[in-house]
Amino acid sequence: MKDSSKEGTRFEAEDEERAEKLVAGFRALSDEVGKVIVGQQQVVEQVVIAIYAGGHCLLQGVPGLAKTMLVRTLADSMSLSFRRIQFTPDLMPADITGTEIIQEDSETGRRRLIFQPGPIFTQMLLADEINRTPPKTQAALLEAMQEQRVTIGQDTYGLEKPFFVLATQNPIEQEGTYPLPEAQKDRFLFQINVGYPSKEEEREILRRTTGAFGADVSPVLDGEDIQMAHELIRKVPVPDHVTDYVLDLVRATRSAEEDASGYVKRMIEWGAGPRACQHMILGGKVHALLRGRTHVTVEDVQALALPTLRHRVVPTFHAEAEGITVDHIINDLLYQVLPGESQRVL
Repeated sequence: MKDSSKEGTRFEAEDEERAEKLVAGFRALSDEVGKVIVGQQQVVEQVVIAIYAGGHCLLQGVPGLAKTMLVRTLADSMSLSFRRIQFTPDLMPADITGTEIIQEDSETGRRRLIFQPGPIFTQMLLADEINRTPPKTQAALLEAMQEQRVTIGQDTYGLEKPFFVLATQNPIEQEGTYPLPEAQKDRFLFQINVGYPSKEEEREILRRTTGAFGADVSPVLDGEDIQMAHELIRKVPVPDHVTDYVLDLVRATRSAEEDASGYVKRMIEWGAGPRACQHMILGGKVHALLRGRTHVTVEDVQALALPTLRHRVVPTFHAEAEGITVDHIINDLLYQVLPGESQRVL
C-alpha cells in the first residue's frame, strides 16, 4: 500500500495488512462472481464497496439482467446467512419482520404471545423487486436498515451483524410498480443502474445459459472479514479539501440554497441531504483502499457521485419534460462544482 494522506497520517502496520487483505478479498470475490455473472464489473465493484462500507444497495434495471442472480452469487461467495423476499402487491409488513403468535404453555395452560421472526432476521437480505409492493410494506424495512433492529409491539429485537439489504427494483415507468418513498431511498448507500450487456457479453451469456455450463461458487469472505472492513475504513483519513468538495457537490443539488445556480433551480425540485455526504465519504474511502491508497481523493468521490446521488435528487417537471435525466443533472454538476475552489462555473 502507498502512503496515506498529505496530512501525514499513516496506517499502523496492522492496518496496512488489513487493507491488503481487504483488497485480496475483493479480488477473490470478483473472481467468484465472474464464474456466474458475465461482465458488469463496475456493478460488482459498487455493490462490494457498499458492503465494505456497511451500507445497503439498490439495483435498478429492466427484468432479465441477472440482478437477482448477482445478489445470490454474492451471497454464495460470502459465509453469511441469506434470505430472499419476493415483494408482491399482497405482501404485508409482518411477512418481512415477523409477528407475534398466541401459544399455549403446556405446563400452566396459559396462553402467551410468542414472537415468530420473519426473513429479515438474517445477515444478507435480498429484497427482490422491492417496488412491486405498496409503500406500507416497503416501510417495514426502514428501522432495520437504519438501526439494525426490529420493533414488534413493545419489544425490540436486534439483528445479527453484519446486516445488509440488497434490493432490486424495476424502472418505475413499468406497470405495477410503486415508487419508493424518499425516506427509504435515502437509506440506500448506492442506487446502481444495471444496463444491457455488450454484444460479446450477451454471446457469452447465451453460451452459458443454453448449454451444459455449470459453475461452483465458493465462499471467500465471512462476517469477520466484513466487520473488519467496517472498522478499517473508519481509519482512512480524508483531507480537508476532499471534505469541502463533498460538501460543495452535495449542497449544489439543493435549489433552496441562497447561492443555488439558475440551472439547479430549473432542474432540481429536491436535493440530497446530509446522509449523501456521509455515504459519499464512506464509499470514497473504500474506493481508495481498493486502489492501494490509504487516503481519499477527489477522484474517488467523483467516481461514486452517480450511484450516491441519483436516488436522492428529484428533478423538476421542466427537466422531465425536456427528457433530462437525473444522471445528466449530476454529470453537469460535476462540471459546475470545481474541486478546491468552492465555486460553481455555471
